[in-house]
This record gives sequence, structure tokens and C-alpha cells, in this order.
Amino acid sequence: MRIYIMRHGEAQTFAASDEERPLTERGEQQSVEMARWLANELPEGKLDLVLVSPYLRAQQTWNACQTVLPTAQKVLTEDGITPYGDSEHVASYLRALVTVDHPASILLVSHLPLVGYLTAEFAVDMQAPMFPTSSIACIELDAVSEKSDVRWLKSPSQLMGYA
Repeated sequence: MRIYIMRHGEAQTFAASDEERPLTERGEQQSVEMARWLANELPEGKLDLVLVSPYLRAQQTWNACQTVLPTAQKVLTEDGITPYGDSEHVASYLRALVTVDHPASILLVSHLPLVGYLTAEFAVDMQAPMFPTSSIACIELDAVSEKSDVRWLKSPSQLMGYA
């Protein structure tokens, strides 16, 4: 099964609070383009579960992405996947979901630094990678052995030549 870890799109620098920072137009556009690319990578062409941070920029990223991704069977807003969520706890939660529900694919839309640390939780001796905005990592997880591997990490600049 695959877990896709996505960082939200580029966001405005200032807002009343960090939780309320909205996406820029570029952030929305890059998120849509990354989602369009991801749609071709999905096993069985579907998403079983989407987990989204409650912060505005992550919610807006998912709203933009779902315009080009196949309809997800289930979408949940998760308070534990904000920028300072506990990567070890989130990785354990994802492994439990895989064991209980047996999804073929999960998309998680969150923030730095969580997305970097969470990706490293699934690879032996990996340093937390940097995640440009709208980037997506693919984790292959064997539900039986619980062995996992980072298959790839793609950014908008790699796929679309954005600076």
C-alpha cells in the first residue's frame, strides 16, 4: 500500500494567525498540477483515505487537489497533523490504519516540519528531507511485515520546471 505525504501549497506570509494563512494563487496552481501528476501514480487509480490538517492552507490545498484527483472514499481533518505534530505518533497511527482498514492508498496533507520528519519515520537512517511547498513523497508500506520505503519525493520544480 502507498502513503502519499504532501506539504501544503505556497501560502501568504502574514495572517491573523498561523492557522489562518491562505494559499497564494501560485500555491493553488502548483497544488493542482502536483495532484494532476499524482492521479496517474495512484494504485488502482483511487484514494482510499485523505487526512488533512485543520490549518487553512492545508484545507485549501486539499480543496484544490480534489478538483483533479479521483474522489476519495473518506476524508478526515486531523488535529494531530499540524506543523508541530508528533511524527512518531502520526506514523504509528498510519500503520494502525493500514493494519485495520487495509487501504491501497492514503494521502496526508500537512506542513513542515512534520512532513519531513514523518517521511523519515518510514525509511531506515534517512534524515528528514526538505519539502518545498506542494511537494509529495510516496511511501511504500507492507501491511504484513510493516516494512516501508520512501519510493520518491517530487516537487513542482522537478515536475513542471517552476522556479
